[in-house]
Amino acid sequence: MDLVSIIIPYYRKKSFFKDAINSVKSQTYRNLEIIVVFDDNNPDEYEFIKKNCINDKRIKIIKNNKNKGAPYSRNLGIKISKGKYIAFIDCDDKWKKNKISTQINFMKKKKIKFCFTSYNLISENGKALGVMRAENNIYYNDLIYSCDIGLSTVMLHKSIKKFCTFPQLKTKEDYVVWLRLSKKKIKLCGLKKVLSSWRKTKNSLSSSNFQKLIDAFRVYYNYEKVGAIRSTYLVIMLSLNAIKKNYPKIFHL
Repeated sequence: MDLVSIIIPYYRKKSFFKDAINSVKSQTYRNLEIIVVFDDNNPDEYEFIKKNCINDKRIKIIKNNKNKGAPYSRNLGIKISKGKYIAFIDCDDKWKKNKISTQINFMKKKKIKFCFTSYNLISENGKALGVMRAENNIYYNDLIYSCDIGLSTVMLHKSIKKFCTFPQLKTKEDYVVWLRLSKKKIKLCGLKKVLSSWRKTKNSLSSSNFQKLIDAFRVYYNYEKVGAIRSTYLVIMLSLNAIKKNYPKIFHL
């Protein structure tokens, strides 16, 4: 049974962390390396994390000396990971019990190196808001206009982790990685099954529409090296496509 490394950045999400870590610990696929990157210097938060992780020997807690952001924490987790496969989950999201086993089987059957899935959108209290359906395959020419790949649904093969350095953006850092992989001709394959839940929280950076617009522009202008006018056009198209795909509320990009 191949080892799967799971990377969880943590920064002050006590209210939701138990759901996230329990959904990982309860996976039917048992050969896991669970890397929790504690991105804080608050001793009370650290004790909370230890309390919820101490009873599972598969969990490693890595402690940043200060808050360095989720991209830094994911990059650190990738660097120290030992698994043949790597998966990501944010500490306010959660998985279904068969998430890892289903993706492993799918990836081996299809002989692919990158897989994402459909996912539920839920409120802070777990109320269903909608479903984001995964496309079968996503290519660069589509991805540049619309990104529906949920980070907490992704699993990738260790052979491509060298291309998976997350930039220091407040949001959209994963979008940079997906674009990079697609330009490398790595097939981004979608699995239709709903295996994860993405939680919209009031204070989450990933919920800030204005921040997303700023970072989307940075993705195109700074990382895709597109001019300012073209970058502005792509930001507008990204926003319009998000609306068209029936997100629960306008501009959940």
